[in-house]
Amino acid sequence: MRTAVLADSDTRWKWGALTARRLTPGARIDGLLLRGRATPTPRQLDEVGVGVDSLCETTGVRFVREAAGRDAYDVIVLACVGGAVQAMLHGMARAARPEGGADGEQAGRPVRRPVIVTGYVGVVYEKLADGLLLRHGADVVLANSRYDAGRFRSVYAGAGADGSSVTEVALPFLGGAPYEGPLRRAGREPGEERPFTVVFAAQPSVPASRTDRAYLLRRAAEHARAHPRREVLVKLRSRPGEHTTHVEEQPYQRLAGRLPGGLPANCRLVYGHMGEVLDRTDLLVTVSSTAALEALHRGVPTAVLTDLGVREALGNHHFLGSGCLASWDQLDAGFLPEASPEWTANQGVLPGGPYEHAFDAARERVAELAARDRLPGIAPYYTQATAPGYLPGILARYGFDPGGAPLPGAEAAGGESASGLRAAVRGAVREAARGAYRHGVQRVAPVIRRMGEL
Repeated sequence: MRTAVLADSDTRWKWGALTARRLTPGARIDGLLLRGRATPTPRQLDEVGVGVDSLCETTGVRFVREAAGRDAYDVIVLACVGGAVQAMLHGMARAARPEGGADGEQAGRPVRRPVIVTGYVGVVYEKLADGLLLRHGADVVLANSRYDAGRFRSVYAGAGADGSSVTEVALPFLGGAPYEGPLRRAGREPGEERPFTVVFAAQPSVPASRTDRAYLLRRAAEHARAHPRREVLVKLRSRPGEHTTHVEEQPYQRLAGRLPGGLPANCRLVYGHMGEVLDRTDLLVTVSSTAALEALHRGVPTAVLTDLGVREALGNHHFLGSGCLASWDQLDAGFLPEASPEWTANQGVLPGGPYEHAFDAARERVAELAARDRLPGIAPYYTQATAPGYLPGILARYGFDPGGAPLPGAEAAGGESASGLRAAVRGAVREAARGAYRHGVQRVAPVIRRMGEL
């Protein structure tokens, strides 16, 4: 079996690659990184630590041209933002259409094409309806928990869309060593105990303001000063200048340099694979990071902060009923939250439970679809008839016209083959333009926005 994973950020790459491994064990997996604002850097890819058979960058137009046919891949995992998923679905729908077929004719008509899988990379606390309807048309839409599966089907039913594609699984990156308590050994010399370790899992865009982010960093530093025998780690997602799934306009690295008194000796900024950090964690603190679910799955005490309120904009409302809501004041006083078993089970978090079987149904479904010689034509919910004022703009962003055909010039921009000096020049121009684009989005735009707020 041949599987492709198309991803547009580091976190989506992690989700997509691990999902492909669980759904198509033993398959050849090719990684394709969609060029854009958040294309992962080599360092970010190394930190994710997911190996595949091949890895390269691509564009939407090139991906559709090379991957839409069944001769290329049996299964495609679209690990992208909703708009990119919608664009790839329309592009592949047109590419698989029999020669001479008119727009809309292929709905329900069997065609030779790959099985298409998509889903969300973590906690779904915003853009539920928007994101789901943009993903409609895939053969399998993965829900990371029983709770999400119910919500997904409800959205599709309410829109009059077919919800049979929704399939319950779990987050593919849960696992790791179960938590055994703060006195366990962790790479120390025999007889030497490691310190109680508190990890603050930072997020790129939650909270967004400099004031709120500086507050959280200050409280982490104060917790370290109040508990000198503890180690406080601020786990960061990216280095300055790198992009993740969300834009980070106020990096904690810069805020740490402006913190009055600086960080105490037992509080430091760290990078690395989240699983390795959790191996030494005794208390995970976050606003609403998916890292909370990773920690809960291991049985690590987890605190979801209420200091800035419990608000939809922060995403911590998702944890209502979890038993994990707490403030820095409570944590300073020694409080260790205990998660509700009912809540965690409903969220697909099963410490000590049958996690490995969470993917059985999806694996069987993908295998059954991949075994077919032909599949029904791709039929997204959004079409020129249902969303004429919305769909064209989404498709154009990725180089497609409203019918799913490449826009004029998109083929060349997508890397149409050329020879000799012309190919080298075009490649150099593309790389220079890409570097300028990233610099503008990551460095210049945030400065302009901050100046506008003065």
